[in-house]
Amino acid sequence: MSQITSNTHKNIILAIATMTSFLTPFMGSSINIALPSIGAEFSMEAVTLSWVVSSSLLSSAVFLLPMGRIADIYGRKRVLTLGIIAFTIFSFLLAINNSPSFLIVLRVLQGIGSAMIFSTGVAILTSVFPAEERGRALGINVAAVYIGLSMGPFLGGILTHNFGWSSIFWINVPLGLIVLFMILWKLKDEWAEAKGEKFDIIGSLIYGSSLVTMMYGVSVLPELSAIGYLVAGFCGLLAFLRWEMKTPSPVFNVSLFKNNPVFAFSNLAALINYSATFAVAFLLSLYLQYTKGMSSQSAGLILIAQPVVMAIVSPIAGRLSDKMDSRILASIGMGITSAGLVYFAFVDADTAMGFIITGLIIVGLGLSLFSSPNAKAIMCSVERKFYGVSSATLGTMRLVGNILSMGIVTLLFAIYIGKVEITPEYYGLFLKSMKIAFAIFAGLCFLGVFASLARGKTR
Repeated sequence: MSQITSNTHKNIILAIATMTSFLTPFMGSSINIALPSIGAEFSMEAVTLSWVVSSSLLSSAVFLLPMGRIADIYGRKRVLTLGIIAFTIFSFLLAINNSPSFLIVLRVLQGIGSAMIFSTGVAILTSVFPAEERGRALGINVAAVYIGLSMGPFLGGILTHNFGWSSIFWINVPLGLIVLFMILWKLKDEWAEAKGEKFDIIGSLIYGSSLVTMMYGVSVLPELSAIGYLVAGFCGLLAFLRWEMKTPSPVFNVSLFKNNPVFAFSNLAALINYSATFAVAFLLSLYLQYTKGMSSQSAGLILIAQPVVMAIVSPIAGRLSDKMDSRILASIGMGITSAGLVYFAFVDADTAMGFIITGLIIVGLGLSLFSSPNAKAIMCSVERKFYGVSSATLGTMRLVGNILSMGIVTLLFAIYIGKVEITPEYYGLFLKSMKIAFAIFAGLCFLGVFASLARGKTR
């Protein structure tokens, strides 16, 4: 592996990482805006419709940690390249699919490609940029994520409204091919600091099966069988940790959590933050189109307010984290996010659009101040050979948080709406479940402030 030190090479790598960081959030936010159209075409009830989102999140969460370890051993560029190829192929197959069950299967496979992308981009940036420049680089990278999130509702709404929901998958095909071309043309180096070490297959299988079991348990709540799945999944995760502590080449180094409070509490803060915020776009997309009767295109224009703020503020927050304690910035961001979620708990059927946009701006500001400094704190707290695993761990916290966020919404839908399509007679119950969800999310984020502060000084 050659050591890249020139600013030109670093900026090329930053550009490639930025493009890859755009793709998957763009896909996720695009599909949120298309859910009512997908549900109407396939006659999907509310709980099944939520699995169009959750299936991809779950497969990404299962594969993220193993892919991060594989990238550390066999090369981060190699894993990133394969991830882009997989993501592009399954986007094409989703675009031509006409089966509701196969739609969810393909979303699972697309999620595996996303895991390969998630687990490598931040790790490559951390390998290339020195500590004093990482805040800026990670801030730009986070901004790319939020540009993807902002463009998703906007373009996704226009595409769905004019060309149907399949167009949101079609557009990812040329985008994926452009990124693949840039990787093959410009990314000549490889990063594999753990080269020669063994891959822990047994640990990966225990981890994946336990996570699937636990998340399935969340999805079938409040049924009694959910308790059995949750207990089995939790026991499996305990067995995974026990195995990782004794195996000579673990897929996840438990000592990173045991002996590194910055790493441990920063990841806990990330888990809480994403658990409290991911379903915001999902709920508001349905609210604007069902309760307010807006088109997907108009709803998308409203929803871009939050990620646009995040795209603007995240690079600034990243630069600030190069000069001051990341803990303070991240904790302030978590507090602002909690305030924004409390704000959304007062939304009702007659709420003005200005109120909704203001809430999105508040949440966007809070997330911006949290995300870049928190990512830097995590990546600067470990040695080089763990960059892939650390990046994957942060990605896992994000995805498990996203799944938990959707799990809370799915549970509330099951309790208040049931397994039916969201038609006008259920709009009142939908609104009630949405308000309760925002109240729960606000409480979670408030607790997250204390997790963020508990990490200790990061500079």
